[in-house]
Amino acid sequence: MSMRIHVARSFLQRARGLLGRAPLAADEALLIRPCSSIHTFGMRFAIDVVFIDARGCVLAVHEALGPWRVAHCRGASAVLEMAPGTARREGLSPGMSARLIFAAPHA
Repeated sequence: MSMRIHVARSFLQRARGLLGRAPLAADEALLIRPCSSIHTFGMRFAIDVVFIDARGCVLAVHEALGPWRVAHCRGASAVLEMAPGTARREGLSPGMSARLIFAAPHA
């Protein structure tokens, strides 16, 4: 997987997430860390959401989570938000290692 990963580092960046932004491109993602729950309140587009634990293991994948929704994953330490269809296209599923995501040059 080769993606441009933007990292939400500050509290404000993590709280804002993708709110007010244009939809993500197919090769673009937002990494929110630390994070174990997200919401799509006020968003105008769906996103794929991947919850990742501290060891870099994918815990859960929510595909095409629509606006005005909440998703939570116990044990998650990070969330990767991507354009709808990206998780499936990249074969992301619970149990797989996401360490390459954390090693991404833009992370």
